[in-house]
Amino acid sequence: MTKPRSIFEEVGTDTQGDRKTVATGMIERGSGGGAARGAVRIWLLVLFALVAAMVVVGGLTRLTDSGLSITEWAPFTGAMPPTSDAAWAAEFAKYQKIPEFQLQNSSMDLADFKAIYWWEWGHRQLGRFIGLVWAIGFFGFLAARKIPNGWTGRLALLGVLGGLQGAIGWWMVSSGLSGDRVDVASYRLAIHLGLAFIILGLIAWFILLLGRREADLMTARRLRETKLFGMGTGLLHLAFLQILLGALVAGIDAGRSFVDWPWMAGQIFPPDAFDLSPIWRNFFENAGLVQFMHRIVGYLLVIFAFVVWRVSRRSGNQMVRTAYTLAGLMVLGQAVLGITTVLQASPLHVAITHQVGAILTWVLILNARFLAGYPAEQSIRG
Repeated sequence: MTKPRSIFEEVGTDTQGDRKTVATGMIERGSGGGAARGAVRIWLLVLFALVAAMVVVGGLTRLTDSGLSITEWAPFTGAMPPTSDAAWAAEFAKYQKIPEFQLQNSSMDLADFKAIYWWEWGHRQLGRFIGLVWAIGFFGFLAARKIPNGWTGRLALLGVLGGLQGAIGWWMVSSGLSGDRVDVASYRLAIHLGLAFIILGLIAWFILLLGRREADLMTARRLRETKLFGMGTGLLHLAFLQILLGALVAGIDAGRSFVDWPWMAGQIFPPDAFDLSPIWRNFFENAGLVQFMHRIVGYLLVIFAFVVWRVSRRSGNQMVRTAYTLAGLMVLGQAVLGITTVLQASPLHVAITHQVGAILTWVLILNARFLAGYPAEQSIRG
């Protein structure tokens, strides 16, 4: 029979002994607990690293002109590469039927084809592996009931976007398999890369959220620096636009068309910027105009990053100030790296470093925005 409690007894006293128990609050109890949040966060960190690697490998695939080497979309059977001379000959024969080979690579032999094939196969294989890691993690946590409260939809969304990314990847590749193109459509490449950065951004945001207890997030949100959070959002959007323009530049090799700076062919505005018809094509396919837009938005991004940094200096939170300083420095560094890429006519190692810089810039802006929205506790001394 249960012993009656005294009205003066402390809540949490164990009636079976003198040991005190610490009862967790309803918010934390419903969120899956710290251990579950930590495990999901580690899984997301692995996913983030894999998706970032996917972006880099995708960039290398584009820079090596390897993206059209596999002319079919076979999500499951395509996981196995050719294993015999006959299979390799069959794959090469398919490639010889597309415009890229006929108009640009007609002198390519089987050994050269294998080199570009492995890049595209590795890119697709990494995509399959990411899908497998997501599925094992998501359904594993779901079966074990370890997904924090309110997070099932968010984590499922990553899988949906990953599947959509695979479909968009094939939609992009298919644009270069017929007609008179020797590359994929630049606007499809921009959509493909843009979605990759959206997925990266969501994963990074989820990692940041899961790094704190729900109760702490609720407390921190009351301290939100609204103006700085809004400016961080604007900086994020402008950076995203710049990333899309960078994809257009890469899609038509515009980075190798004008290799002087700050001029373009010796003048401020590039020559023949509107020579394509209809006129809208110039904004996607004219090398001079596309690179000019990328440069102008880059300048605006640096200026706006400086303005946001100046505003952040008024924050009373040291972590917020540091985060915006790091983001601003990365934006500036990325601009310098972009100029270097242009002046050197986009060599492979510099161009891919510029793409890695875009990932770092994206993450640092996200982190600064997060800290403005959920300022971390600090002592009175900061």
